[in-house]
Amino acid sequence: MQPQQQQHAHAPTIPVPDFTAWGMNDATAQFGMQLGSSAVAAGQEYVQKNLGTIFPSTHIKHHFNVSNLYVIRKLKLVLFPWMHKPWSRRVRRSDAGQTEWQSPRDDINCPDLYIPLMALVTYILLSALHSGLNDRFHPKVLGETASRALGVLIIEFFFVKLGCYFLNVQGSSQVVDLVAYGGYKFVGVILTLTAGFLKLPSALWTLVFVYAFLANAFFLLRSLRSVVLPDPAVAAATNPTTTVNPAQRRRRITFLFLVAVCQFLYMGILVRV
Repeated sequence: MQPQQQQHAHAPTIPVPDFTAWGMNDATAQFGMQLGSSAVAAGQEYVQKNLGTIFPSTHIKHHFNVSNLYVIRKLKLVLFPWMHKPWSRRVRRSDAGQTEWQSPRDDINCPDLYIPLMALVTYILLSALHSGLNDRFHPKVLGETASRALGVLIIEFFFVKLGCYFLNVQGSSQVVDLVAYGGYKFVGVILTLTAGFLKLPSALWTLVFVYAFLANAFFLLRSLRSVVLPDPAVAAATNPTTTVNPAQRRRRITFLFLVAVCQFLYMGILVRV
């Protein structure tokens, strides 16, 4: 017999669990496995039923469809929104013959979830690093920072969502879009925290924070326009029933400015680490 064959001949076999030693017969073990499978299936059904309508998987995948070039261009857009135009989003015709928004990979103006998620994680880590450099680090800092960041996002989301409800603003992917737009503020917050690491004078640090706030406010003002005040041609293609009269338009513009101004409060809370 060759050495390789001898090795396979002496290879150990994985023993089958002896359920009888645990006081379980085969019927009981089979029943337990079926019960576990049923519990997992019920859990998946519950999540799909309750969260699938709020965060549809198709919209989630759509907002993560990014490329390296898109990420670089989007970060430049968020930090220097004054240099960008146009701001209108692009639509395309699906295989089913319906019009839908293009993915972030193909449209720089489309919101994504990749940058907000990465920026959120980076913000939490930078806050922990800041605490460590000041001899104040504790593992609970990570949880506290994450709770503060998520709290700000939730408050802003419900504020904007409530405004959209009262202004009768509708959209197929509005929930995911609002979450994405709210997460872009962490890019400016990271810029401000980095300025703090460089030990800049307080006046210069304040200038960096004000610039980050203005950039984020202007970015949201122009980006949320596609949600609150969609372009008439695009609205006719995506939702022909949507019409906005002059009075509604004025109220929606006021609401947009209010959302932009509130960024000063949100970002002020986040930079206090």
